[in-house]
Amino acid sequence: MIRPAYIFTSESVSEGHPDKVADRISDTVVDAFLSADPYARVACETLVTTNRIVLAGEVRGPDGLVEDLEDKVRAAVKDIGYEQAGFHWKTADFACHLHPQSADIAMGVDAAGNKDEGAGDQGIMFGYATSETPELMPATLQYSHNILKVLAAARHSGERSELEPDAKSQVTLAYENGRPVRATSIVLSTQHKPGFTPADIGDLVRPYILSVFPDGFVTDETEWHINPTGKFEIGGPDGDAGLTGRKIIVDTYGGAAPHGGGAFSGKDPTKVDRSAAYVCRYLAKNVVAAGLADKCTLQISYAIGVSKPLSFYVDLHDTGRIDPARLEKILPDLVGGCTPRGIREHLKLNRPIYARTAAYGHFGRTPDADGGFSWEKTDLVDALKGLA
Repeated sequence: MIRPAYIFTSESVSEGHPDKVADRISDTVVDAFLSADPYARVACETLVTTNRIVLAGEVRGPDGLVEDLEDKVRAAVKDIGYEQAGFHWKTADFACHLHPQSADIAMGVDAAGNKDEGAGDQGIMFGYATSETPELMPATLQYSHNILKVLAAARHSGERSELEPDAKSQVTLAYENGRPVRATSIVLSTQHKPGFTPADIGDLVRPYILSVFPDGFVTDETEWHINPTGKFEIGGPDGDAGLTGRKIIVDTYGGAAPHGGGAFSGKDPTKVDRSAAYVCRYLAKNVVAAGLADKCTLQISYAIGVSKPLSFYVDLHDTGRIDPARLEKILPDLVGGCTPRGIREHLKLNRPIYARTAAYGHFGRTPDADGGFSWEKTDLVDALKGLA
């Protein structure tokens, strides 16, 4: 049963947060390999710290790609906006320790003879959708993302040159009868150029933040915390080290739904940590978009080297208009049995579409014409409506 009233919080971080800089670099590597070979293999981890970028992991693809990565990585950092003394796209030390993929892993994953392509690892993956926002995402997370997106747009355009790339947001909402009704608190910490007080930054960002919320959500009783430490001039990788995959809750559902534990960024789509989480979101979103439930959580599990999922679970949170057991039988077959190959081919994941996912969430986004965010399509709605 849905609680009648409660308060819930989610956070987001900007593209300039150190961990997101690392995610962006790792996904830039994925895109570079998939651009050269749609079936390349990548598992790239990135470390960023004061004037240093370090890549490590395993890859498989055409010769010469690793040697060309430095320029692409520096371009990604420049695009984020880092031209600071402590972290500059042009002068940061770059080290690449990528090596060939393990032959033992390749043997388990590759298709051969009568063996279909296997999962890239064991594990559990989740997908979630809720009708509380138009994006079918948790409102607390969606508004947290949107705050940072509007501020980033203002920074990139030059409209708000006072701002620097690193930022974090946090939104707490009051829920009544399971629906968000008002903001009880808003937190924003944003890096800025020298010479500004928290009050200055508050006056600067408040109109952008207010534009994100529906009318009436922000009231006189809403608590505001803007740069609560006092100032935020030293930020990004110079202020704190960043690593790939440390913001998985920001990447997914803001704590409103389970997460299997595996990160997404830096992994090619044979890795079910990424592709199976995408297909679970895709199926959950279509279930909610079809009106079969107001909330839907899916879980799927795999064994390394085995193509068929070990389990497929549906939870409609007491909001369903269909037996979830029926969906458990039907949904996998809509996506090639949810095998790694079936997922990749249905969602067309073997494309260089991943650098754009590295900030502001992998879900709740608009599908792109070139195939980016294909897992956000609702093209199964008509078929699912017929099940009710």
